[in-house]
Amino acid sequence: MTVMQTTPAATGRANPADICSAPPRRHPRPDGQDRYTISEVVAFTGLTAHTLRWYERIGLMPHVDRSHTGQRRYSNRDLDWLEFVNKLRLTGMPVADMVRYAELVREGESTYADRQELLESTRRDVLARIAELHDTLAVLDRKISFYATER
Repeated sequence: MTVMQTTPAATGRANPADICSAPPRRHPRPDGQDRYTISEVVAFTGLTAHTLRWYERIGLMPHVDRSHTGQRRYSNRDLDWLEFVNKLRLTGMPVADMVRYAELVREGESTYADRQELLESTRRDVLARIAELHDTLAVLDRKISFYATER
């Protein structure tokens, strides 16, 4: 999503938050399939195999099933989780906080308040960055406008 997409004028919507309320885009997964190799997950997510293994090692990725030969087998649920983790990465959330969030998820419903606070804190950080980007965009627009009128 670009900064322009968050403004009502650019989207034609009265509420700029509407753009973020859409359900997440699904990965192009084969119908009826729920077991994927690491190379298939790399293709779906754009993450490297090294990153996927690292996520598992640091506790960011929940338990990944293994085949009878020991190869990782990812499920649709794993892909959904990876999509969410990628969104957290895009927010600028530190890896330690993402791991903490994953631990809270594994602990169950009793951690809802802690999870909410972690996400609300991240949301505040994102809103501050968006405001900073809006200011930066305004500076760029003024400069572009200046150059356009000076031709």
